[in-house]
Amino acid sequence: MYADTARVRDARDNYLAANGFSTSGYTDRWVTLKKLGPISLGFPNTASRKRAIRLHDLHHVATGYTTTFVGEAQIAAWEYGGSCTDHWAAWLLNGGAFLYGLWFAPRRTYRAFISGRKSRNLYHTGWDDSLLDLTVAALRARLGLDRDRPTTWHDRLAFAGWALLLHAPTVVAILALWWVT
Repeated sequence: MYADTARVRDARDNYLAANGFSTSGYTDRWVTLKKLGPISLGFPNTASRKRAIRLHDLHHVATGYTTTFVGEAQIAAWEYGGSCTDHWAAWLLNGGAFLYGLWFAPRRTYRAFISGRKSRNLYHTGWDDSLLDLTVAALRARLGLDRDRPTTWHDRLAFAGWALLLHAPTVVAILALWWVT
């Protein structure tokens, strides 16, 4: 977790350095993930991902979710809970992480989703360089992470709906295999 008094720019830079990332990920043509043991996975750094990743990184700073598999599942669920709006890369890339969390850390994933429902995220406002000049406490306040509201049945229903929707391709594949055999 980053100190409330830290500047977002410094916290973001510490977050990137601690996780082996850099701001070049905001502009590079390719992204390489090295978290799969000896296997490196690379994919194109699309314009949609470039637009989302700098916001996603600030979400990590504000929420304190880590870059472990479970931490990425939590940030994915938090972002889904608050809506990724028109950041299509965020919807797509978060979907797999959210699904992972549903299977391997369901309680933490649920809590993160509900936290996202109760707060706001930066996908609604987009990038602004002035975000980096805020304190971490001011960023958390802007996102509503400094206050709480009761969980509603709408929040629980939204979680159930996303959980079912993310499982739909698996269910369809199982049914197709059963039908073929």
